[in-house]
Order: sequence, then structure tokens, then C-alpha cells
Amino acid sequence: MSAEERETLSLGLARGHSLRTMATVLRRTPSTVSREHARNAMAAPYRACTAQRLAAARARQPRRPRKLLDPWLWQYVRIHLAQGCSPEQIAGRLRRAYPDDMGKQLSTETIYAGLYVLPRGTLRSKLLAALRQARKARRPRTRGTDRRGQIPHMTPIAERPAEVATRAVPGHWEGDLIKGARNGSAVGTLVERTTRLVILARMDGTDARSARQGFTKKLQHVPAPLRKTLTYDRGKEMAEHERLAERLAIRMFFADPYSPWQRGTNENTNGLLRQYLPKGTDLSGYTQRELNAIAHRLNTRPRKCLDFATPLEVYAQLRHHSPVALGT
Repeated sequence: MSAEERETLSLGLARGHSLRTMATVLRRTPSTVSREHARNAMAAPYRACTAQRLAAARARQPRRPRKLLDPWLWQYVRIHLAQGCSPEQIAGRLRRAYPDDMGKQLSTETIYAGLYVLPRGTLRSKLLAALRQARKARRPRTRGTDRRGQIPHMTPIAERPAEVATRAVPGHWEGDLIKGARNGSAVGTLVERTTRLVILARMDGTDARSARQGFTKKLQHVPAPLRKTLTYDRGKEMAEHERLAERLAIRMFFADPYSPWQRGTNENTNGLLRQYLPKGTDLSGYTQRELNAIAHRLNTRPRKCLDFATPLEVYAQLRHHSPVALGT
């Protein structure tokens, strides 16, 4: 508040007006006036000269140093950014690892502020490049629409078991293709909804036969109890979904048109994968071993939805249900 506003407030309170009335007079919110009074009235009546002096003294006090200036925290953030973690995952992992040590905890916004404010020159470029979107400024993402065609004999997502939506039972998957340059190559992506475990499948092409063979090769290594359903969009590469379902003994369901949020786990994962499989590149050059390594990086990242555990850590808790490991 300005000195003039404090003088008006002092006079009004001396005449018996309430804080809410004075907030109306000053065109301030009642909470602002209430905080001003609580900070500067102390035990004595509110006086404008005293309030102005206290406010000026507080303004001269040095601010707390930025937490990212701490060498240990700064090094921790840099290392985990280089490993592909997001600021939110880094902050969450610190809270999980050091729940009782506030000196080793950061908020997500503190990390972003450190990335966009503190570094300069080459260091700043390298750190921002480590972010998944690699942008020079923060901005919201936009989404397009799905314009791919129809396929026969689809079972709509409305008929999918209710347990899939709860994520309480593992074994329900979402799938998609990530396309390469000029849509001439593709990599199959599979995400388990409960554990968020990622499987990547190398494809020989982008047609239905390649999709069926690629997904079959990877999913056949998944234990049957963890292979219940697969939810896909309406891309034509799933034209042979009936053969895929028969071969794997898995139930296939298809999302509604223009409804990517119905496969939100897979959509989010595809966005993360673009850090390793950039748009405009030829994806046919990646070997299955290289794709497995990329999947492993995602599966060992802490996830907010898993209370900042990693997908592999969550999956390890379920392994006793089957002696066979997932085929990643």
C-alpha cells in the first residue's frame, strides 16, 4: 500500500470504521487491508507513519538466497535433467528421498525459475535443451485432431470393463504408433495403465501387417495375467486387430473419434518419447535393442502419478504374480 492509502486507513479506523469498510473505500480486497493492519498495528492502534516505517524496513531486508544456488541442489538438478527427468519429477523425487530435510527439497517452480533466470550463455542453452520440449520460454502445448480412417469390427471403449478406468488392476494397456519422417516409418508404443511401464516395438513398416507383427512380438513376452486389454485409437494400422487379439488372447477396444484423452497415458508417453525419437527422423534406423534402451530410460524415471516411484519399481511389486518378466 502507498503512504496515502495508509493515511486514509489510519483516519478511517480512528473514526471507528471496520476493515471491510475501509477496503471498499480504498478499492482494495479485504484480505489486503487485513494483512496490512496485522503486520503494522502490533499491539497499538494502527498509525500511518508507523506502518510506513515498518514497511520500508522490511523492504530493505535482504531476500532469502535462491535455493538453486546451493551447489548440491544445483548439481542434483543438472544431473537429473541430463537423464531426462522433468523439473516436476526432480522436485517430487527430492521430496520422496529427503522427506524430513527441507534444505534438500525444491518446488517445481523454483527449478523452472533457476533454469530460465539463473544460467547464462552456453550453460543456459544446454539446460533448456535438456527439457523435453527444449523451449526458450514456457508456453502451453496445443493438440491437433485425429483424422485417420475407420477399421472394421471395432469394439468401442464404452464396452471396456469398468476396472480399466480405475487403474486398480494391472494388465490393461494403451497402444499407438509414433510416425517418422513423411510417415514412412514407425515405432509401436505400449503403456501399461497401472504401472505406466513402457514397451517399444520396432516396426518394419506402417501398415497393418507390420503393426500386428511388431506388437505381437513384444506382447507375447508379457505374462498372460498382465495382458488383459489393449485400448487403441482408430488408426488403419489396426485393421488386423482381430488376428492380434486372437494370437495374444487379449481384448481390443477402440477410443472414440477425436478423443485422445481416452488414451491419455499413451498420449503423454508419446510426448515424452519425442525427446528420443524426434519428429522428422527416419525411425526405421532404430534397432530393437536401441528402442529397449529408450524404454528403459522412461521406465526408470520417477513419476508423479506413482508418488514419484518409477514404473519399474511399481512393477517389481507385482512380479510375484507371474514368474515371467515383461518383454522390454
